[in-house]
Amino acid sequence: MPHRYAIRVLEAANCIILGKERELRLALTCLIARGHLLIEDVPGVGKTTLAHVIARLVGLHFQRIQFTSDLLPADIIGVSIFDREAGSFRFHPGPIFSQLILADEINRATPKTQSALLEAMEERQVTADSETHALPEPFFVIATQNPSHQIGTFPLPESQLDRFLLRIRLGYPDRNAERALLMGEDRRELLERQQPVIQPEDLLALQQAAHSITVSARLVDYVQALLASTRHNPELSAGLSPRAGLGLIAAARAWALTDGRDHVLPEDVQTVFPHVAAHRLHFAGDGRSVTPEALGQLIRDVTVV
Repeated sequence: MPHRYAIRVLEAANCIILGKERELRLALTCLIARGHLLIEDVPGVGKTTLAHVIARLVGLHFQRIQFTSDLLPADIIGVSIFDREAGSFRFHPGPIFSQLILADEINRATPKTQSALLEAMEERQVTADSETHALPEPFFVIATQNPSHQIGTFPLPESQLDRFLLRIRLGYPDRNAERALLMGEDRRELLERQQPVIQPEDLLALQQAAHSITVSARLVDYVQALLASTRHNPELSAGLSPRAGLGLIAAARAWALTDGRDHVLPEDVQTVFPHVAAHRLHFAGDGRSVTPEALGQLIRDVTVV
């Protein structure tokens, strides 16, 4: 059963990143659902390590792109250079041509550079000099983001945020996990010795299995009710799009798969909903991001049909 592959990844990941079982499961859920992951938190809590862990355990080809204010789109996509012998321009692929991309501190780059990821994340291809180049399969972007109040950050446009299926925050570890980190082996050295526990073809099997997880008509009614509640809420500037609804169902299917079930429960939708919705919703008036408390109240206000 493909479910075994997910268990292997989570067990190995929890030995490296301590005290973050739920966040690791959400990250794997995002990968299984063929989505992209946004991690927003203060520096030093393990955002970059999480991306390295996922890539190593699944055996994916990994590239890290450090986003800075002077980064250009060509630094990500690649560039065409004239080949004198051939008498024509030759395209040299950039780091985007990898199975897993870590867009580190994505909001430190300008919006123009951030937009270089839009086509890649949505269509899994890039266009350079009027030529389209397919990206590897699977293709997964993990972006880390510093809090917007920090110096030198640019807010992600809504079109960019909408490309991320889930957003999570790691937060500080609890006392026991932090003590184990302080007294234990360096995480980077531990990660270097870690071997893949599954292969990319096993991940593809997980993704295919998640797509076949049963979603009943009544559960779709519940998802539509959640979407409608965001669209008719006067406190919100705009509601969730159909793309967000599709992402919500895909994430709920993947979460159910990691739990070893062949069908989606309302609890699966409620678990992933805040991570699918929060970065897509803003309060009317001041434009602030929606708080977890507001989303919790929204879920409580919508009846499970």
